[in-house]
Amino acid sequence: MKDQIDIVLTSLAPLVWGSTYYVTTQHLPEGYPLTMAALRALPAGLLLLVLARQLPRGVWWVRVFALGALNFTLFWALLFLAAYRLPGGVAATVGAVQPLIVVFLASAILRSALRSKAIVAAAMGVVGVSFLVLGAGDALDTVGLLAGLAGAVSMAAGTVLTRKWQPPVSLLTFTAWQLTAGGLLLVPLAIFIEPPLPPLELENILGISYLSLIGAALTYILWFRGISHIGPTAVSALGFLSPLSAVLIGWIMLGQAMTAWQIVGAGIVLSAVWLGQHANSSRHSSLPNQSMQTSH
Repeated sequence: MKDQIDIVLTSLAPLVWGSTYYVTTQHLPEGYPLTMAALRALPAGLLLLVLARQLPRGVWWVRVFALGALNFTLFWALLFLAAYRLPGGVAATVGAVQPLIVVFLASAILRSALRSKAIVAAAMGVVGVSFLVLGAGDALDTVGLLAGLAGAVSMAAGTVLTRKWQPPVSLLTFTAWQLTAGGLLLVPLAIFIEPPLPPLELENILGISYLSLIGAALTYILWFRGISHIGPTAVSALGFLSPLSAVLIGWIMLGQAMTAWQIVGAGIVLSAVWLGQHANSSRHSSLPNQSMQTSH
């Protein structure tokens, strides 16, 4: 029962992340991927840091900035770039290789057993989201495609290292450290690479606030909690819900057609998510016996 609750709570994160593509393309100024990523990460990180009232010590400064770079700086910059250059469902789908990468990284770094079911689940997820892409019928932009793939590699590495490096602090504090570090690294990139941001309209401010408070602060607490409780491989399989969510939002909010291929792909994705959780039923025997303190 506890595992099921952990899975449900963790699932909320990728379901919300699927809305990133809709919010980015419909409510944010176009052409500012680094600036938007910085505005999403840093305010959320600073807010959580005020609540946590605790800074890293010793080696954790290096680890936090490494994790912040992988989970936020690189991943979000590439995510926004992909979102600007690819249709929503396609942009979300490109990252479908992430769970497959996580399976092999977890085996190499965490000494986890290389489970055949986990590999099959990851491969099924790639097939399922590929059907979602084929159903969209859109041409792929090369830069957007490469950005999405590179972002998947960055997030996969961050997911595994988040499990490996678990500090004796609360989830809120650990999330605050990473978001703040990732945001601080994004700010100079945004300043030197992109032009100044034009005056923001109300819908821009609301969009950024949603992505920062809900799509970052809240969801990453749930995501890191999931990595700690059910392991990186199982958590990464839940990431398949993000492209499914993006396609459904495009269908509901933008009137995008939902083809037979996409319906089949949705079924495969849900099957992959189920198999990914089933493959980790004996995870405690293969993952390090570590646990992260939770906030009360």
